[in-house]
Amino acid sequence: MYHMNNKQGLRWLCSAAFLCILATVASAQTEVMAWGNMTGIRVDGQLIEFESSFRVVESGWTDADFTGRERQQTQYSRNGQAQTVKSSVKRVLFEQTVEDKGKGVAAVSLTYNSDTARRVEGVYYGFELPAQRYASGTVKVGSTSLPIASLSGVSRTASGRQVIIEGAGRNIRIDFASGVKTFLRKEQGGGVILYVELLGSNLRKGQKGKLNFTITASGEIDRAPVEIAVDRNAPGRLFAGLGGNFRLQNPANDPQVIDYCLNNMRVAFARVEMPWGTWQPTENSNPIADARAGKLNDRVRSAMEMAQRLAAQGMPVIVSAWFPPNWALAPGPRAFRGGGIAALRLDQAKNEQVYKSLADYLVYIKETYGVEAYAFSFNESDLGINVLHTPEEHAVFIKGLGAHMASRGLATKVLLGDNSDATTFDFIIPSLNDPETHKYIAAVSFHSWRGCDDETLHRWAGSARQLNVPLIVGEGSTDAAAWRYPQIFLEPTFALYEINLYVRIAAICQPLSILQWQLTSDYSILWGAGIYGSDGALRPTQRFWNLKQLAATPENAFALPFTCNKEDVNCAAFGNLSRGEYAVHIVNNGAARTATIKGLPKLTDIKAYATNQDIGMQATRTTAAADGSITVELPPAGFVTITGH
Repeated sequence: MYHMNNKQGLRWLCSAAFLCILATVASAQTEVMAWGNMTGIRVDGQLIEFESSFRVVESGWTDADFTGRERQQTQYSRNGQAQTVKSSVKRVLFEQTVEDKGKGVAAVSLTYNSDTARRVEGVYYGFELPAQRYASGTVKVGSTSLPIASLSGVSRTASGRQVIIEGAGRNIRIDFASGVKTFLRKEQGGGVILYVELLGSNLRKGQKGKLNFTITASGEIDRAPVEIAVDRNAPGRLFAGLGGNFRLQNPANDPQVIDYCLNNMRVAFARVEMPWGTWQPTENSNPIADARAGKLNDRVRSAMEMAQRLAAQGMPVIVSAWFPPNWALAPGPRAFRGGGIAALRLDQAKNEQVYKSLADYLVYIKETYGVEAYAFSFNESDLGINVLHTPEEHAVFIKGLGAHMASRGLATKVLLGDNSDATTFDFIIPSLNDPETHKYIAAVSFHSWRGCDDETLHRWAGSARQLNVPLIVGEGSTDAAAWRYPQIFLEPTFALYEINLYVRIAAICQPLSILQWQLTSDYSILWGAGIYGSDGALRPTQRFWNLKQLAATPENAFALPFTCNKEDVNCAAFGNLSRGEYAVHIVNNGAARTATIKGLPKLTDIKAYATNQDIGMQATRTTAAADGSITVELPPAGFVTITGH
């Protein structure tokens, strides 16, 4: 992960925008992403799904751009019950405010302004309708009825001030302040989008408009009990526990957040930065000799001391490098990613010098600070944040550095991948297929920034099993651009999506650890005390309590297979069979209901904790039956952890 220093580009956030505190989002019900898309409205915790977007379509439908994760620069803020997003698509600027007005009701105010003059197909506001709910549904615009099932391309245009969308157990009514023109279009992949026309085909610079509407969501609320059956007789892979990244970037705020996290939850694994460019800025220097002579750079010293502190608490420590020294770079122009981030290619003619420089650091930190790194990686070298490798170069690097470290007496090995996303799995295939890399691989690693489907997670799990090494999520989170709009860290939607992803990964991939990005003030799970300009005392957020619950998993427990009868409930189960300690984690994405867990031995000292937008790791009541099953109350849109032995 890489981004600007927190102080850069964020001064606009440091005043009135942060008057919002956790209590102001306590009754949030409309899911608004930081880029502007509404993903639904929760009614009693049940999500009534749809996805809105602001869209600019090129002439002839040859191309379309629309709001989405990391697709635009965006500003997000909350004021009470209103969430506001400012952004632009293809030089059409917009500002959208979504305000919760009552149960299942939100008022939307959209203004837009073209900063360009050109021909387009049109500028639209879209509502995507999930096929599983609306494939056989109907859209009524004014007096016109548009059946979705019979749609093969684009429907006829319909006009009116009211749109009613009816699906399986779902109803959405949209009341516009004035008449609008709409049509339905079946997109590639089979999805259906309701398009509302905003601007026509001849864009003029300075052309403005507005769209005001109220959206009302209703539907069947599923309160049926959840049934979870755990199979403790087929333990899987070891889960050491929740881990964290400790890349130091903010000397003013990092220490207080690190102290709080380490003092208030069990952290089992760690990842720190190797400031490589600062460690050996010139090629022919001797960095170990310089360090022993008292010439160790303060930034390098801080990184090493951070590793020492974490290792002293019993954590395995991964050392990762972001910025290489100039002498190690290949000649020629640099490649640049979005946001001006350089993807830096190393000079393959200097591989041996590179291996020696990296190993020197690892030898020095071992000899001076008593830290033998569990593994080394270049951060996200599939993408180039900031060293860029081809898949084949990655395999060469693993073999070369691995052999060099072994020749220096280091037990440290290399992470396979440490990819920017799970979706870039193919990056590790050459290494998987090269037996000479295998002896130097400590673990398989990916970062979870943009999520992924179950099939992709199974591929990662399979690669770790193929090599018989652990799998690690080197950076855990869901939105790599969130540092630009940090108020999103307080949103219940953000917290719920994050813990959903972690529990899915825990169940499917059975990782050794998920390392949160970060347990510092960067992407902080705490608030107040000046973090991102916030005031008041340092305090935990909903995300902190979620992670603390996950960290309550017994030490060195095995992943346990399970079944669950509800698709909108994510689970993970763990057991340390030798000590008779168990934990079951449940993310309830719907309304309040009960869950019954079967298959565990008869436990004593059962504890259950719940977190959602209203409560933080609050003890909740359980009932144990004579057969050993446990029943627990699940709060709406919340996370519950049950432990016992």
